[in-house]
Amino acid sequence: MNTVQIDVAIIGAGSAGLPAYRAAKAAGASVILIEGGPHGTTCARVGCMPSKLLIAAAEAAHAASHTAPFGVHVDGTIRIDGREVMRRVRSERDRLVGFVLDSVDAIPAHEKLTGYAHFIDDGLLQVGDHTRVRARSIVIATGSSPVIPQKYRALGNRAIINDDVFEWTDLPRKVAVLGAGVIGLELGQALAYLGVDVTVIGARGRVGPLSDPDIKDYAAKIFSTSFRFEKNAEVEAADRIGDSVHIRFRTDAGKIVDDSFDYVLVAAGRKPNFDRLGLKNTSIKLDPQGNPIFDPHTLQVGAHPIFIAGDANGVLPIQHEASDEGRAAGTNAANFPKVFPLIRRAPITIVFSDPGIAMVGARHANLAPESFVTGEVSFEDQGRSRVMLRNRGLMHVYVDKTTRKLLGAEWIGPDAEHIAHLLAWALQMKLTVDAILEMPFYHPVVEEGLRTALRNSVAALKATA
Repeated sequence: MNTVQIDVAIIGAGSAGLPAYRAAKAAGASVILIEGGPHGTTCARVGCMPSKLLIAAAEAAHAASHTAPFGVHVDGTIRIDGREVMRRVRSERDRLVGFVLDSVDAIPAHEKLTGYAHFIDDGLLQVGDHTRVRARSIVIATGSSPVIPQKYRALGNRAIINDDVFEWTDLPRKVAVLGAGVIGLELGQALAYLGVDVTVIGARGRVGPLSDPDIKDYAAKIFSTSFRFEKNAEVEAADRIGDSVHIRFRTDAGKIVDDSFDYVLVAAGRKPNFDRLGLKNTSIKLDPQGNPIFDPHTLQVGAHPIFIAGDANGVLPIQHEASDEGRAAGTNAANFPKVFPLIRRAPITIVFSDPGIAMVGARHANLAPESFVTGEVSFEDQGRSRVMLRNRGLMHVYVDKTTRKLLGAEWIGPDAEHIAHLLAWALQMKLTVDAILEMPFYHPVVEEGLRTALRNSVAALKATA
């Protein structure tokens, strides 16, 4: 059995672990990076990048089939070749993963270990069956995994997660998506645009990350034009019958629906990957779910020289947040006992749907009632949006009554991913609505819709003065 003495051990070589490794090294610590699963990061292998490849194909198919209103007629039938679609998804995915693998390969061999790590005690790790690592500080960056409820596990390979979609060699005929969160909506709509018969079955009225009731209702109507969308249904039974799955669910109106599908795509959330770590062998305090209790500002676990970064902590499971947390955790681990709080960027969430969904800053559900005004714009008659026939959308911006500062926004609409960045930058700069309106808005652009919403909030401020 080999034994390694090190300053900082990092468990996980993904979007948080790799930045943690670099940050700890930059701080002068000796570091070892431990990975038991496949390299390449969740984002590159099965997350943000392959999903966008599938979405890009879906957008091309959708655009090709909606040219007639412009007077542009495509003769003949638009043919979607599922094998070609998935071949490009896998090929480009593998190319992107290759870039990450190159960065891992560049790490010196003595600074990385292959194998799953688990705690023997607070500072001692067992890696595989070959190495023990005694570390002064530890960063846990083990990521998260999709949750598959027990009722779907008996369905075998007909119950899939998003990882499995990107291994398809062809597109199926009919799919049920269980869950109306970000993954469920993105993949559900992409598959529907590519000709798959899709039913999305949600629960508790969820529509992506949205919390504003008006925006949620509007978005639900939009998605219902792309696929059968039951945002508040209950699955009563799911049975494997040959190579198909039979599902019985009860709709919000109490109607019982029986249907059969080729696959059930389970998008019911994710859980942190702590199962293999042997945390019960330590003195770390755990919550009722068995997760370490930690400080979300410093990422430190109690008073221990242990830090949790990325999807494993569940604070903000977004790629750029994971990278930021990794750098902070690596720096704190190297400098322990000096520990510094992480300075977070303005919150931003984007759903790559059609039209896009975006949220910036405070969620509507978390705002104190009567402390803010709401500015609104509909994109249905917004100039540039209507010119492009992308005029579906509703936006709410929230402005503090006292300071007139932008607090946040939730919306669905065209170019949401780009407008979200403008608002996030304004929010991080702590701008007032008046200062934002002093910025240039070119004509004609979709961003003029944002200006309308901001002007609407100014009118609301005057009405409450």
